[in-house]
Amino acid sequence: MKENKSKSVTIYTDGACIGNPGPGGYAAILIYGDQRKEIFGGLNNTTNNRMELLAAIKGLEALKGGCDVTLYSDSQYLVDSMKQGWAKRWQARGWNRNKKDPALNADLWKRLLELCEFHEVNFQWTRGHVGTPENERCDYLANQAASRTDWPDDTITQISNQPKLFD
Repeated sequence: MKENKSKSVTIYTDGACIGNPGPGGYAAILIYGDQRKEIFGGLNNTTNNRMELLAAIKGLEALKGGCDVTLYSDSQYLVDSMKQGWAKRWQARGWNRNKKDPALNADLWKRLLELCEFHEVNFQWTRGHVGTPENERCDYLANQAASRTDWPDDTITQISNQPKLFD
């Protein structure tokens, strides 16, 4: 059930992967009034799409209470799947895209849809690498995270809550 939203938050996200699959990183920048918070992390043996989704999840998980969120991503996979209702249809079909093909990344889509039941999220696509400061910063942080070698392997158990921000 969605809470009464009083906070308007802007989130920029990005994911990166060195190889596909390979080591990956994600980043999110959360902006609420004068407050700004950067979060990032990574996983090994993952894909770029998983990191794009995880960036959005981690950004939304960092919020306390239900919020009105505008979430910017340069991932058309993420934005189109949410805006066009594809992820909800995959869920309704038991995480199948159609009669033959399973939906990829169902664990992450499930978590993202749960978060969108709690927050009011407006997904917006932004073109990457055109000088948008927050998008460029997320790209930098995600790539820095992807270049690290000390992340755990990507498994469903790695999808967990982070401390809440913006009390």
